[in-house]
Amino acid sequence: MEVLKIATAGSVDDGKSTLIGRLLYDTKSLTTDKIEAIEKSSKQKGYDYLDFSLATDGLVAEREQGITIDVAHIYFSTAKKSYIIADTPGHVEYTRNMVTGASTSQVSIILIDARKGVIEQTYRHFFINNLLRVKDVIVAVNKMDLVDYSEEVYNKIKADFQALNAKSAYKEQNVSYIPLSAINGGNVADKSENMPWYTGQTVLEHLEGLEPKDIYENGKARFPVQTVIRPKTEEYHDFRGYAGKLVGNNIKVGDAVTVLPSLTESKVTNIHFFDQQFDEATAGSSITIELENDINVTRGDMIVKSSELPKIEKDITTTVCWMDSKKLVAGAKYFVQHNSNRVLAKIDSVKNVIATDYSGTTPATQLAINEIGEVTIKLSKAIYFDAYNDNKSNGAFILIDAATNTTAGVGFIK
Repeated sequence: MEVLKIATAGSVDDGKSTLIGRLLYDTKSLTTDKIEAIEKSSKQKGYDYLDFSLATDGLVAEREQGITIDVAHIYFSTAKKSYIIADTPGHVEYTRNMVTGASTSQVSIILIDARKGVIEQTYRHFFINNLLRVKDVIVAVNKMDLVDYSEEVYNKIKADFQALNAKSAYKEQNVSYIPLSAINGGNVADKSENMPWYTGQTVLEHLEGLEPKDIYENGKARFPVQTVIRPKTEEYHDFRGYAGKLVGNNIKVGDAVTVLPSLTESKVTNIHFFDQQFDEATAGSSITIELENDINVTRGDMIVKSSELPKIEKDITTTVCWMDSKKLVAGAKYFVQHNSNRVLAKIDSVKNVIATDYSGTTPATQLAINEIGEVTIKLSKAIYFDAYNDNKSNGAFILIDAATNTTAGVGFIK
């Protein structure tokens, strides 16, 4: 079954957790005891409705304040697809959490309170989705019940967001607009009778209708080797396979390939998926491949088509989202984890801080926590990469503090 990963973004009280809770309820993904707990808690608080945010806000501090702090991953499924929702916080001080949640998502839902319209935080949420190149964005205009389901209010917000979208450099992004009332379920899974003027899809209909071509970008095939498989059994005495996750594009038996960094050439002879063999593997598949000749391939190497070599360099220009309380400055040393490859790196320069409201850049010499900026990095040995805009998986990396082993930042290669 196809798995779709979704990130949510919105300001405080825009109704993210309520929308997700409603999706869980309408797809019958909530257990009976969970529904009873929501009913009981809602009555205790004096609500005349079910507070579906209780289905997702897991931390005590979240429930007490009615806000989302941490990234929570919520799982549900329909007859057609399985879904993983990253419920990310909207506050500016949790920008790093938002980047973490959106980094593996194919779809993003940006919530806007119909009473407030497009605000400063909306700019930041959309900017992060542009930066991470999330291909499908749903702009959910929530709380329509509090503006009397006004088409005029919805059209004003839609026009404001379209003006924001015009500032984006990512033109391949698909942006859809859906007016809804999450608390009442209007246009979440079922059409709202209160908004007959809206003739488009509900949130669930939109998600169910997405095809792989709508959410994945075609790039060049990249196969970072995670491990070498040598069973050394009687049946597979001479077997040598290379396991990993294929990204970017498909690879077929018979394809001429090159192993990096050695630049050794070979051909694909077999493709294994668990106990089955295939002539072709699609992007996103975790597979084991066999090569025509026995060559030296180890973890951290990359197998690519011989006609589609990536860049192989020791100096990279990147966009970094900083996640550590210790500021990022020139001269600092970190490990760069790029796919399965870990390389010692030195920060060459911090050039600027990028404003997340599309107002441009400010010259800078350091990055503080939750700031995003342009950074140049020198590596101890070359890595084999693509620009993030061309291949998301092979253009992203994390920075690891060598002393504490914490993830200090996430970067996107230009």
